[in-house]
Amino acid sequence: MTHKSDDPADTAPASSGQALATSPQTSHTTRQDGWTIERQLTFLRALASSHSVAEAARAAGMSRQSAYALRARLKGEPFDLAWHSALRCRFDALAEIALERAMHGTEVPHFYKGELIGTSRKFDERLTVALLLMRDKLGAPYMRSTHPGFAFRAEKDGSEFARLMRRIERGPDTWDEESRMQLEEAQSLLECPHCGSEYECDCEEEEDEDADGEDWGEDERDEGED
Repeated sequence: MTHKSDDPADTAPASSGQALATSPQTSHTTRQDGWTIERQLTFLRALASSHSVAEAARAAGMSRQSAYALRARLKGEPFDLAWHSALRCRFDALAEIALERAMHGTEVPHFYKGELIGTSRKFDERLTVALLLMRDKLGAPYMRSTHPGFAFRAEKDGSEFARLMRRIERGPDTWDEESRMQLEEAQSLLECPHCGSEYECDCEEEEDEDADGEDWGEDERDEGED
């Protein structure tokens, strides 16, 4: 029997917006704050499941205070966006419960002298409605469409959480660092393999001329031998 994982990072589908980086970072990369990539991923998975920062921090072997400190340092970066997304992961289940209660109410038992004499339905969903409205407040910060993080904006199905987890595993901590790496990669493709120049150079033309000269010399020698 196939076991279906409840981890949002495992069940959310892959989508476009995957970071260009394809080689996972070393999970035990040394950091001064102790928050290795592996611990970040463990924390976020636990946060998505429990909605408890303290519990998620314990699962990662870190303190609650250090988790908030890391989030503050990486405000608007992949870790921060994944934190937002993790808190939204369980709100779909809340929406189903809210709909059920709104339609059918909750059963309230009535007792008289210790004996159950009947039940009634209570329709009071103010708290549930307030929680549903909070979902929008948990959304990620606004980003322009040109921002690298825009590709990881919140989706109704929560699929951005899995993409953010892969981004954290494979990419650098910040969007700026990712952009710098992509720029360096693009520049390296434009560099001349002979002189390292980022612009057009005469290296290839000189090589072609040298090759033509060698061919011409060989032809002359062949004619002389004939």
